[in-house]
Amino acid sequence: VQLQAYGGGLVQAGVSLRLSCAASGRTFSINAIGWFRQAPGKEREFVAAISWSDSSTYYADSMKGRFTISRDNAKNTVYLQMNSLKPEDTAVYYCGRGSIPVRNTATAYDYWGQGTLVTVSS
Repeated sequence: VQLQAYGGGLVQAGVSLRLSCAASGRTFSINAIGWFRQAPGKEREFVAAISWSDSSTYYADSMKGRFTISRDNAKNTVYLQMNSLKPEDTAVYYCGRGSIPVRNTATAYDYWGQGTLVTVSS
């Protein structure tokens, strides 16, 4: 399976941005897709995940209310809608293939996409 993350960019604080994670190849092997982010000098941090079968969603507590994960079945694409962006949201955002039950640790995911950089200026 291949995962490609895109949609990042340089934005000002307060705006919204939508990231996409497009899956291809052996998509039948996907049980969940998770979004993580990694800021310079920090560990990869769980953002949100979605179950591939029933689209159940999971969020890091700090992301609830501002970030929304969703999925387009026809396009095999998972989205991360990010609202009211803050400078501390600046990071490379990655999507990875996860398992069931959904976990919030990076070691539970594989087939990471290349990541997409989100830079939020103040």
